[in-house]
Amino acid sequence: MLFKHQYQFSKRMQMHDITQQIQEDLKKSQIQDGIIVVYTPHTTAGITINENADPDVVRDMLNGFERAFPTNHPDYHHFEGNSHAHMKSTIFNASQTFIVSEGKIILGTWQGIYLCEFDGPRNRTYYVKVLEG
Repeated sequence: MLFKHQYQFSKRMQMHDITQQIQEDLKKSQIQDGIIVVYTPHTTAGITINENADPDVVRDMLNGFERAFPTNHPDYHHFEGNSHAHMKSTIFNASQTFIVSEGKIILGTWQGIYLCEFDGPRNRTYYVKVLEG
């Protein structure tokens, strides 16, 4: 089964926890064992897994990536002015794969799944593909 979702980001850089939505998609699929692929078709957005218990982790990650890949830098040449967003999204990746066992996504105690925006504000799409097996 394939599920399509959209999220409207309000800031230039944000991480939105999509774990609950993916769990709902899995429940709708009624698949007990298999894999889930979460994918976003954007070159300045990404999907990642990280802690979802303390919001300071997300803030610290975004601040760290901004220091590593600053929004403005004299060496950037891309005419759209968003080279930093392309670099950040490459680090995060456009997709992640998860194992499903006994009707549940296998995640660590503190792990959540995030849709990440690096060139907002924008409306972003992500897909959730649930495969049995």
